[in-house]
Amino acid sequence: MNALKSDCPRGLSGKRIALTLGSGGARGYAHIGVIQELVARGYEITTISGCSMGALIGGIYAAGKLDEYREWVESLGSFAVLRLLLDVNFGPMGAMQGRKLMNKLETLIGDINIEDLPIPFTAVATDLMRQREVWFQKGSLLKAIRASIAIPGVFTPVEDGPRVLVDGGLLNPLPIISNVSSDADLIMAVNVTASSSSLVTLEELLPSDEPACNEGKDNEGKDEDESREASGGDSEELSWVGDLLTRRWLRSAGREANRDLEREGGTLESREWGRLAMILTSFDITQAALARYRVAGCPPDILIEVPKSVCGSFEFHRARELVRLGRHLTCQSLDRLEACGVVTEQERIRN
Repeated sequence: MNALKSDCPRGLSGKRIALTLGSGGARGYAHIGVIQELVARGYEITTISGCSMGALIGGIYAAGKLDEYREWVESLGSFAVLRLLLDVNFGPMGAMQGRKLMNKLETLIGDINIEDLPIPFTAVATDLMRQREVWFQKGSLLKAIRASIAIPGVFTPVEDGPRVLVDGGLLNPLPIISNVSSDADLIMAVNVTASSSSLVTLEELLPSDEPACNEGKDNEGKDEDESREASGGDSEELSWVGDLLTRRWLRSAGREANRDLEREGGTLESREWGRLAMILTSFDITQAALARYRVAGCPPDILIEVPKSVCGSFEFHRARELVRLGRHLTCQSLDRLEACGVVTEQERIRN
């Protein structure tokens, strides 16, 4: 699910990477594995552009806090993710306000400005009023991330003066063009909304010679709900964070509404889950098509593709597996790249 722009690109002799990280919800955790493998092999990431989850991961890396963020998200079970996302808004602009998530990010990276980051960074959002892209290359990093992840109808938009800002994936889920003018040796793009000929699963793509992501993990430090989940209680129900989100969202509307829901045998619940699924699935389809156009119009030297079928947009409890997948796919791409003539650090030492 990854490729070089050609079988053996000519003139590839450096290890400076301009990195573009695409949108795709939880699948964006694969970006962490991509960065891990690049750093482990001695590649220098000279500039980053990102959209939605790509902007979040890229911004955290640029701020120097990716390891801490990875440890945190890999520790989250379904209920912990649910509590993080549940910042319910009953207005017409979106279901969630995202304050809990942003408070956590502020604790992690502080209120830093983009221009103060050690490497150039671009986050892409969409201006609903003017119907055009907005590139954040200065100002608050937290504000840029929040605007870029505001999925229409799910997260409330960011109001910025006359602008109403939502997820950049609405127009540009894979902002490669912002890295074209960089002085990097290679341009790499990571598309986590890729289409595939078959509905490939995450388990099918992960290497079989590595231990299962949760092997040997105990329940120490988990709260009661997460421990119950880890022990197998209600495992079928807990497999979909979106389903849990909808149940809790509806219950928060009031006890009477919930009793009515139970009397109706779950009809309302199914209808509401259908609406959420419709928004997320439709957005995924649109982003996948737009990403293909971006790649065709501005082909990167290295393209890593994560099929959108590997997990749902809100399956954030699968971070550990998705990080592994990102690293595995990057390893495959870099192996081919280095076989085509990129000088490795070991070769430099020997010479």
